[in-house]
Amino acid sequence: MPNIDLLNDTRSLLNAHEAQPPSRRTALKAVLGAGYAAAAMPVVAQTAVRTPAEGLRAGTTTFEVGGFQVPAYFAAPAGKTNLPVVLVIHEIFGVHEYIADVARRLAREGFLAVAPELFARQGDPRGYTEIPRLQAEVVSKVPDAQVLADLDGAVRWAAANGGDDRKVSITGFCWGGRMVWLYAQHRPLHAGVAWYGRLVGQATPNTPRHPLDGVAELKAPVLGLYGGADTGIPLSTVEQMKQALAQSGGQGNRFAAQSRFVVYPEAPHAFHADYRPSYRPQAAEDGFRRALAWLREPGQA
Repeated sequence: MPNIDLLNDTRSLLNAHEAQPPSRRTALKAVLGAGYAAAAMPVVAQTAVRTPAEGLRAGTTTFEVGGFQVPAYFAAPAGKTNLPVVLVIHEIFGVHEYIADVARRLAREGFLAVAPELFARQGDPRGYTEIPRLQAEVVSKVPDAQVLADLDGAVRWAAANGGDDRKVSITGFCWGGRMVWLYAQHRPLHAGVAWYGRLVGQATPNTPRHPLDGVAELKAPVLGLYGGADTGIPLSTVEQMKQALAQSGGQGNRFAAQSRFVVYPEAPHAFHADYRPSYRPQAAEDGFRRALAWLREPGQA
């Protein structure tokens, strides 16, 4: 299902950003190495936050899942091991410079951040200039089960590359925000931070259930950061999720009881995306501060 607010924010800007679809390896190298000039659809401005890689171990890698090499970007403090791990889950636009920058921000805070390309089997988002086509030809064809398996693979890679797999967390944006909730229902984690991820939806073969459906199975506390002016995610669905969390918590699920929401009343969808007009610096900065506190010690946001 297309995110209506995302469509409204970006549709008028897409035609100005034509791009030729390069190979997967070339695309990943170009986007993460050259910044926004190499990315396709969502690019509307230079990022407001630029995080240098000095002092970090950062770059691209791959890891194997089911015989497929999944591309990823990673960042970590140089020379350190046994680091807490944070999986960084992209929007529908894939791992472009904004997502890589978020990984570097987390690395500067002492985490090993890993941002896998979760659409790699289905296509390259940077080869599209129309969101409806991207949704239909790539995003809708990505099974949740495949994503969960790829995230498990990212955890294994992190454990073999300086990360502590006993302290794994996850954060994600929009499409990735939904996956935060699902991954927290899939396996035990230290914490999750979901940025404006959809909570309800219709079941399909590739998306058999949505975050609201699996509240009772939460295996980690999740902090939800949402915008009160997000026209694609009604606050009524946030209230549904709050009620489900309270009910599950009352029935003994401590992770549901610990989970929290913060809603920024004036913020639209994608208020943390500092390369788009939806960016709201005050909400973005406060949300990131809360996210860091939650990742370090759930319940402290």
